[in-house]
Amino acid sequence: CFFILGLRVTVLLTSSLMVLGAGLRCVPVSDLEIRKKLIHGGQLLNGLAGPTVMNAAPFLSTTWFSPDERATATAIASLLNYLGAAGAFLVGPLVVPSPNETSHLPLVSQSNTEHVKDRIEAVLYAEFGMVSLIFSAALAYFPSRPPFPPSVAAASQRLSYRRSFCRLLSNFRFLMIALAYAIPLGVFSGWSGVLDLILTPIHVSQVDAGWIGFWSIVGGCVVGIAMARFADFIRGMLKFILLLLLSGATLASTWFTLTCLTSVTHLPLTTATLYTSCILLGIFLNSSVPIFFELFVETVYPVPEGITCGVVTFLSNVFMGVLLFFLTFYHTEFSWFNWCLPGSCLLSLLLILCFRESYDRLYLDVVVSV
Repeated sequence: CFFILGLRVTVLLTSSLMVLGAGLRCVPVSDLEIRKKLIHGGQLLNGLAGPTVMNAAPFLSTTWFSPDERATATAIASLLNYLGAAGAFLVGPLVVPSPNETSHLPLVSQSNTEHVKDRIEAVLYAEFGMVSLIFSAALAYFPSRPPFPPSVAAASQRLSYRRSFCRLLSNFRFLMIALAYAIPLGVFSGWSGVLDLILTPIHVSQVDAGWIGFWSIVGGCVVGIAMARFADFIRGMLKFILLLLLSGATLASTWFTLTCLTSVTHLPLTTATLYTSCILLGIFLNSSVPIFFELFVETVYPVPEGITCGVVTFLSNVFMGVLLFFLTFYHTEFSWFNWCLPGSCLLSLLLILCFRESYDRLYLDVVVSV
């Protein structure tokens, strides 16, 4: 979409889908079957807009920012998207009463079906209002590109769709780092989406699970932007940064998994250890996203950024979907799910170790501009 329609048209199209999707979920229909179909339709439209939003950061940074600012711009644009997910971890437990008995809120004992229904509708109306505000702002002012290209790469010609996909599928190095990104991030996305279910058997409340998810994402945003700024100052260090982050993710996920097996490992199972291990895991994995994006673009340049990041995002969603599919059959015990985390992080670490990095886009900017 970015490559064909341009940044402004794509953003307006994406945000309009989100407005329509959020609006369908707010239609006051008494018939439950019709309401269910409207909600599913709204979620479908929101899902169609999701990949575009997730893949916009590298294209935005290349179009608007110079080579010594691109990694930072990619980090800010991609990781701020995660803050919405961080807010969801808090909004759910704090606004809508918990249906299980793990919550310590006094509101739960007084809640009823109508009260929960009213709270859910309040969240849906608030989301519709926020999305509409964003669409209005983009409609009022959101140019496709600056008056002058900030770099040689921003003004250069890119490959067509057909040649781009052929280049990606035939590039073994790209496939290596695509799997290194998609496997752990896909597993982590599926795991964090059901974090409340995973922590409930060990008597962790929904509110605590929400705070764990919130701080892991916020920490990942802060560390990710700091790492990206470091990558802008000292170029050619993307692989080294990823090795550090994935090593930390492997250790943190192993710590969490062994802690949950306290009857076997006899490690202390406390709120502090669960908070620390989960938050560290989220920080290491979430902060690796913009570094991966920049490495993807550098490796396969001149393939358009949107196509490159779209392929890896699709792969990540595939792995998340497969994991959640197995969860529907094996949902009574979660130790296997927890072990998927360190296994995926370790596999990603090995793939990055074997990867030979190159910086084709950066080389073009430096050589031609000189």
